[in-house]
Amino acid sequence: MVFLWPSLLWLLLSVPLLVLLYWWLLHRRKKTALSYSSLSLVREAMGPAQHLRRHIPPFLFLLALVALLLAAARPLAVITLPSQDQTIMLAMDVSGSMRATDVQPDRITAAQDAAKAFIAELPRHVRVGIVAFAGSAQLAQLPTQSRDDLVKAIDSFQLQRGTATGNGIMLSLATIFPDAGIDISALGGRQAMKPRPLEDLNKQDPAKPFTPVAPGSYNSAAIIMLTDGQRTTGVDPLEAAKWAADRGVRVYTVGVGTLQGETIGFEGWSMRVRLDEETLKAVATRTAAEYFHAATAADLKKVYETLSSRLTVEKKETEISALLALAGAVLALLAASLSVWWYGRVM
Repeated sequence: MVFLWPSLLWLLLSVPLLVLLYWWLLHRRKKTALSYSSLSLVREAMGPAQHLRRHIPPFLFLLALVALLLAAARPLAVITLPSQDQTIMLAMDVSGSMRATDVQPDRITAAQDAAKAFIAELPRHVRVGIVAFAGSAQLAQLPTQSRDDLVKAIDSFQLQRGTATGNGIMLSLATIFPDAGIDISALGGRQAMKPRPLEDLNKQDPAKPFTPVAPGSYNSAAIIMLTDGQRTTGVDPLEAAKWAADRGVRVYTVGVGTLQGETIGFEGWSMRVRLDEETLKAVATRTAAEYFHAATAADLKKVYETLSSRLTVEKKETEISALLALAGAVLALLAASLSVWWYGRVM
């Protein structure tokens, strides 16, 4: 905890002085009471519980004074608060392998249902954008607070060939940072069907130098990437993760499907698909985020529930003078109430 007006902390020196004053008043009262011949009888009538109770109101009042003096110094503390300006980008795999049925009823349907449930549980002020990626990446929905538009975008997914996980991350970053210098046109279409060096996507103005920030330090946006397979084309996801890390954006990765994979067939061809957990974990680690594995539809919903609780709050340094002032007022009121209740007057 730090204080904006630390010089006012000197006022806390009055607290031990008040304690000494209270002790002196008790000692003086004890001397006065010695003149009564029935003092021993009074002490026996009071008992230890009554003797202790008389000190509770002054003690509460002292705590109230400490809280108010601390509030006057304007303390700052890092606390967890609801995020007020949050954007979440859902980068969802729509490659052909998402038709596998190891996750019931199939991977793509389970992913769509979980994503819609996730969106429905988010606070209304959180904006959500959707990127769909297969052999290329397309922006399915700009960040919006309209839940109906997001559901329509998710329901419109069409499965395609290829898996460009890196493109999904890069297009999400380009949506969060429109001036980041990412060539969006190179992330979709035929040119994305071949692996591309990241330099080909960089259109950053040399006159605007970029300074990297600490990974995970950008609290206004995050990316959730859901995929079920290995990257087959497009940008290297680890290079894309470095771009996200340099901008402080966390990329939470969700692997869908069983670890052993599954062989699927479609239109006369077949292929075996399996999770690339090593890469997904590396992407999450590099961006100070987390990796989740969802082998079933229930697992996938639990993952989204966990992410919802983590992405809608943020830790920030906040002045807590009002909280301490409120605590001081409550303690002072409690001290006065107990004193009136027990002794008929404010002590």
